[in-house]
Amino acid sequence: MPVPLAPYPAAPPPLPPPPQGAQSQLVCSGCRSLLMYPVGAASVCCAVCSAVTASPPPGSEMAQLLCGGCHTLLMYLRGATSVQCSCCHTINLAVEANQMAHVNCGNCRMLLMYQYGARSVKCAVCSYVTTVGATAAASAADQKYSG
Repeated sequence: MPVPLAPYPAAPPPLPPPPQGAQSQLVCSGCRSLLMYPVGAASVCCAVCSAVTASPPPGSEMAQLLCGGCHTLLMYLRGATSVQCSCCHTINLAVEANQMAHVNCGNCRMLLMYQYGARSVKCAVCSYVTTVGATAAASAADQKYSG
């Protein structure tokens, strides 16, 4: 007895067109300048170095971070776990906002934010380097109970 074939699932409805004049931004693949472009453009030509950079697929959400090696602004597709810098080739951990932690500066007590997995964080106010992680938690507990 033949088995009836199920029809293919219906294609998802197309995304609505972006509002007239909507813009997005990306980093130039040549000179690393931040470029603004109209949403929907397939590629962008840099006015500074004339390099042509492909724009991300429509509907993809972009995120950005500063390279830990050379402090270049990097843009990447949200959801990526790591991003390699095209300038210095450092592999950067792509951390979402919910993967951040907080610690008080060991010198001035300013609340500092850092990425999970970091071993230390430098205070932007007093430049003191505070150790974080298991050893910091143990020393904080010792200080709490000794004083």
